[in-house]
Amino acid sequence: MSQDTITLPAAADFHLHLRQGEMMRMVTPMVSKGGVSLAYIMPNLSPPISNTDQALAYKKELEQLAPNVTFYMTLYLSPQLTIEEIRKASKAGIAGVKSYPRGVTTNSDGGIENYEVYYPIFKAMEEEGMVLNLHGEIPSDAESDICVMNAEERFLPQLEKLHNAFPKLKIVLEHATSKAAVELVKRLGDTVGCTITVHHLQLIVDDWAGQPHHFCKPVAKYPHDRSALQEVVSSGKLTVFYARFILVKPSNLSLRTGHPRFFLGTDSAPHPRGTKETSCAHAGVFTTPLVLPYLAQIFDSLGCLDKLENFACHFGKAFYGLSQKPEFENATVTLARTSSELVVPNEFHISQDGQPSSLGTVVPFWAGKPLGWQIVKDF
Repeated sequence: MSQDTITLPAAADFHLHLRQGEMMRMVTPMVSKGGVSLAYIMPNLSPPISNTDQALAYKKELEQLAPNVTFYMTLYLSPQLTIEEIRKASKAGIAGVKSYPRGVTTNSDGGIENYEVYYPIFKAMEEEGMVLNLHGEIPSDAESDICVMNAEERFLPQLEKLHNAFPKLKIVLEHATSKAAVELVKRLGDTVGCTITVHHLQLIVDDWAGQPHHFCKPVAKYPHDRSALQEVVSSGKLTVFYARFILVKPSNLSLRTGHPRFFLGTDSAPHPRGTKETSCAHAGVFTTPLVLPYLAQIFDSLGCLDKLENFACHFGKAFYGLSQKPEFENATVTLARTSSELVVPNEFHISQDGQPSSLGTVVPFWAGKPLGWQIVKDF
């Protein structure tokens, strides 16, 4: 018998882009509309968020736009980042540092070419309990037979090397897209986690080839890769890692399992329509306004609706050791099947002081398609 309503704790999104300027002012209030009350924010602005003061100033802007959301901030890994800044950031509550290989995605021109030069930074992060967030790709190189379809898999030895060098450092492989990535994260120790996006649970290469609004970095891969992502979020295996958290927080984890080191990070990344529908589309899929309805439909279609709560609400917070603001710790969201199919909006208008912006509109994931779940009560 199918379930027609579900009530969940407000979700936690551990990988989110909120941009700046007009786009930020449009997108940020939508975070809670998608059922999310905790958001882990990426630093690849222009210029990037590279120090504590910049991160706190950005956080203040976001909080003014969405006071019911708990924001955790990150710094951009660059040569300007020092051990002293890591200590300062940790004391200020900055949660992590994001690494981007040079040139692989939006605003990553100042990205990493050699990780070993950052080992002193990683050691300080390990000591401070900060998290290293990895965009797990290497730049395309025709001579080495590297392209967007294998860039993630070719990065994975670097992840294992970093974990072996700093076994107590929490590392998150962001937005995994491949079976190889899933298998490696499962094999590595309890300090290695992995975010999975809404869209990568649904897309394969055929879905973005020729469809710019499904194009993101890393790109969706082959059917067997999507199957690996779907399997790891729908599995029911009780692990030692999971049992450890049951003992620590018995009231916060559902016995409907999934895998505790794989959790929601939407990588929702809005771009104006005009920068997507071009000969060189910008990378990013926009899911922020409908996160939980999208996930309810996907998990329902996989026959694992009971696994949604842990994936979207608990596992990420348990891995990071983070929580919402006290007044939102018990916030819940209720979703219901739609009696008449809800249709995803074709676009969202970017506005400035209530007036249409020159930036135009943003096209969401599944634009114009039916959505079988909707939020009927939010926090």
